[in-house]
Parts: sequence; structure tokens; C-alpha cells
Amino acid sequence: MSSGFSGGVPDFFTAGRRPTLSSPNMNNSNITAQQQFYVRSPGILPDPAAQIRLPDIIGKRSLDEFQQQQSFVTHQSNQQALGFYLRNVKQRPNYHQAMSPVDFSPVSSTSSIATSLNSRYRLPILQHRHLQPLNISNGNVLSAGTRLPNLALSDSGPVVNSEKNMMNHRLQELEEQLLRDEDDGETISVVTNSEWSETIQNLIGTSQKPISPSPTSSSSSCCSTSASPPLPCPKQASIDAAAAIAEGKPEVAAEILTRLQQVGNASGNSEQRLAGYMVSALKSRLNPSENPPPVSELYGKEHVASTKSLYELSPCFKLGIMAANLAILEAAAEDGYNKIHVLDFEVGQGEQYVHLLHALASKEFSAALKMTAFTDLGTAGEEKLKTVGQGLKELAKKVGVSFNFYIRNLNIAELSRDKLEIQADETLAANFAFKLYRLPDESVTTENLRDELLRRVKGLSPKVMTVVEQEMNTNTAPLVARVRDTYEFYAALFDSLDATVGREKSERVGIEEGLGRKMGNSVACEGRDRVERCEVFGKWRARMSMAGFQPRPMSQLAIDSLRAKLNSGTRGGAGFIVNEESGGICFSWMGRKLTVASAWR
Repeated sequence: MSSGFSGGVPDFFTAGRRPTLSSPNMNNSNITAQQQFYVRSPGILPDPAAQIRLPDIIGKRSLDEFQQQQSFVTHQSNQQALGFYLRNVKQRPNYHQAMSPVDFSPVSSTSSIATSLNSRYRLPILQHRHLQPLNISNGNVLSAGTRLPNLALSDSGPVVNSEKNMMNHRLQELEEQLLRDEDDGETISVVTNSEWSETIQNLIGTSQKPISPSPTSSSSSCCSTSASPPLPCPKQASIDAAAAIAEGKPEVAAEILTRLQQVGNASGNSEQRLAGYMVSALKSRLNPSENPPPVSELYGKEHVASTKSLYELSPCFKLGIMAANLAILEAAAEDGYNKIHVLDFEVGQGEQYVHLLHALASKEFSAALKMTAFTDLGTAGEEKLKTVGQGLKELAKKVGVSFNFYIRNLNIAELSRDKLEIQADETLAANFAFKLYRLPDESVTTENLRDELLRRVKGLSPKVMTVVEQEMNTNTAPLVARVRDTYEFYAALFDSLDATVGREKSERVGIEEGLGRKMGNSVACEGRDRVERCEVFGKWRARMSMAGFQPRPMSQLAIDSLRAKLNSGTRGGAGFIVNEESGGICFSWMGRKLTVASAWR
């Protein structure tokens, strides 16, 4: 049963029976030596005659009962007082013998001390007894910071207690504090009334004071703290800088970027190179006038060339495009490989159709291929498209595939089967390989070109629509989340390039410069200037569903074919993985998905 003290502190009066209380008519001589208390710094140990054990708890007595039953003490005892050990705990040469008694000096009258403790800490008025010294035997030497063993209550002095009670830990901590040798000299520490009161309050308190957390940044850093601050963890420093920018603290962001710049190294490892590009991207965000972010550069010749190299040399991008071709071929197989008409909204350099033409040439019943490209919706002008078309025609003639290439200058609203001259006997395929993420959605413009194009294509009733996208959430995500996901995606991509493309190759530098431009646009730009607006596959699935499309899973044969290509192209590199997930074919490096290819109908 609880003693009734606030906080549920256990009773100090516990035993197999309730202690016998003295009658008010008794005089002071009735108090026997067995009832004397032993002083244990800083607590008071009652005698074992009452068989007092700390953990046990019995009946509940009110504070008034204690005061009435013990009142004879306060009338009879005028000279007795509580005291404290005042001794120096500096190590002595020999403590094999029991310590000699220490004189005590009264600090207050029994009545005033009892009343003060009772009223302030809601403690019962204990029966005051003569104080006797604490014995230390067995040659144990006490020094500053030494903990005493668990103590039981005894007539002859403290002994080792086999039971662990809930107050033991607090008493030991208090001993350390009171017995600590503050000075090197022979001075004696004196405990004042206020210190005693504070000690008692801490002793009976049921809750620990919370430890104040050390000041840290908004998120944890992967670098340890030292007197000389180490170089920051690039990923965490990038996130912290983005957070400072988002919170309107440019000075803090500039300081973080200054330190992060020390990590960046264009000729270092993948993490160091990535850190350099991220610093450039965040600086463009922080000071766009001094460091203009890349916008028009994403349509320049250098960027187009670097993108072409990326698609050819990165297995995750190259196999994503090949997965789209396999989905087109599987749809054509259902129609007997008669005629295939592909609508492509991002032809690029035509590298995807080099693979498709070779695949068609290997089929037993070769199909005629017709392609329609768009100038307005694509990033290429008519002259450039003519150049790409001419190159594909030459290749088709060489491999023996019938091929026609058409260029249309139409906007989204004009898309129709008539204007596109789609024939009834053609297997119609719409291809969106790394195209949709560059179209603005509802977060940018009310026109919502992204969803509008999907709905218009659905109206054309294609046999198959293929989508290949980077697995990254940077469209509507806030700056901090965008920086985190961008860093994680490109960190995995840079590592994967180390496994497949040697640094000595000239294409490697061009690829990374192109990736740096993409990172800079994604982090530093907003609105229509932000061309890089990637989404994860789950969001693309939702968009397809809203546009009326349903998944068209690829066959296991196609997936096995992609795995075989991956193993042959990377010489069995263990870091690359191809797997099917939720209807999409995922291409990953070290567990991080980089691209996802999917087919729809």
C-alpha cells in the first residue's frame, strides 16, 4: 500500500508487523539503544528491532497520527539533535581498523527540523535517536567517487544487503556527491541546511530531471564533432543547406556550402564528384544572379550528346529503353507482326529505334515499321528530325526492314487518328521514353500538359503505350525533400557508372556534366524553368489510371531476356538488379531503383 506521499514513494516503515509506537506518557529513558539510528551518508538508517525493510510496504497512516504519537519526543528531548558527518574523505594510509567516531554539531532543534521536513517534503516525523558513527571494515578505503555497497539496517552498523531496493541507486549517487573530495588539501566539506533540503527533495523525488539535449543541427550529421570541425557529410550538409535556404537563412546556407565545397573534387571518387555538382546546384538556388541555374542548357547540343551517351552506357537507362521495345514487339506479335506504327514524342537521336530495327530484322516474319515524330511536342526542330529520320532509313535498308518516317507539327489538341494517318491494320504504339517528366503538370500550369497528353493518346486507342521514367520524386516535393531524393538518386547513379564506364573514357566526363545540369535544374529552378520534374512509379500509375489506361504486364520471357542482357553487358555485375514490381520492370543499383519501364493499354 502506498504511504500516501506524492509521487507514490514507498513507506520507510515496512515490516512483517507494524512498529510499536511509544505512549505519550513515556519518558526519554524508555528509548533503548536498539532504537538508535545509524547515520549513513546522507540517509538515516532505522534500527532492525522494528524489522524495517525498504521495499516492503504496509498500512497507511496519516501525518497527524505520526505527529501525535511522536509528540512526547519533542517535549522531552531538548538537547538531542540531528547531525551530519563532517569528515574529509581524502584517502588515508590505513583504514583497516574501524573509523573512530566523529563529533556532531547540532544544526537545528529536533522540533524545527521535523516540522520543516514534514511541511516541506511531506515526510513523516521520525522518532529521533542518538547518532552513531559509520563503521567501515575489511580494510576498504573510501576515496572521491567511491560507491558504497548495498547496505542493510543493523544494530552494529551497515552490512551488505542481498535485496536491491528502489532507493539504493539514489542513495549511492548522493554518497558520491557528499563524499566527493573537492580539494587536494585537508579541508572538510560542510553540508548546509539548503543543500540538505535539496538533497532530501532529490532523494524522495520520483522523477528524474530531464537531461538537456546538446545543441545540434536540424538533422543528424554523419561526421563526428571535434575541436576542429571535420569536413561535413556531403549528403547531410546538402540537406542542411537546403533547409537553411527554405527557412530564409542565406548566411547559414552559405557557410554550410563553403565547408561542403571542400569535399567536392571533380577528379575524386563518386561521392566527391557528386558533392561538387550539388554545391553548384545549391549555390544557383541561393544566388541565381551570380550563379544562373541551367535552363536553356538542357536543350543545347552538349546536353543532347551527354544524354545520348548516358542512354547507351548506363545499363539502367539502356535496358529501360529496350524494355519499351520488347513491349512494342509483344503487342505486334498479337497482331501477327503485320505493320507497326509508333508515335514517338521524344525521338532524341533515334537510339531507341536502332535496337527496334535490329529486333525486327531478327524476327521470322518481319513487320513494316512506320514512325511519326513531333516538332512542337518534342525538343528537336524539323531539320534535326529529318537528320535522325535519314539515319534510321539507312539502317533499316541495311538490315532489311521496311521503314517510313513522318514529321508532324501538331499541338496536343490536334492529335487524332485521321491527322496522324493511322491505318486500321496497324499495331499502334505510343512511346514515352524519358519524355513525360519534362512536361509541366497541374502544379505549374492550369493547362496540365502532362495529363492532357495522356488523355489525348488514350483517345487514339493504342494497342500499347510504353513509359520509361527515372525513379525520383522531384516534381511537387518541397526543396528539402527534393534535395534529399536528388542526392540519393544521383549518388547511386554515379556509383553505377563507376562499375560500367571507365573514368578514362571521354564520354564519362560528358555524362557527368549532363547529370550536373539536370541536378542544377531540379534543385535551383521553380515554375516553368524547372524542366526536371520526375515522379516515382506509384504516381505514374495513378496518372495512367486517371487517363483511362490499364497495366499491360510484360511476359516472363521479356524479363528473362532483359536479365540476360544485363548480365552480358555488365559481366555479371552484382550491383545491378532487374525485377518486376507492381506491373513495372525496375532497374536498380545496390537496391536503389534508378529507372522503371512499364506498358499500358
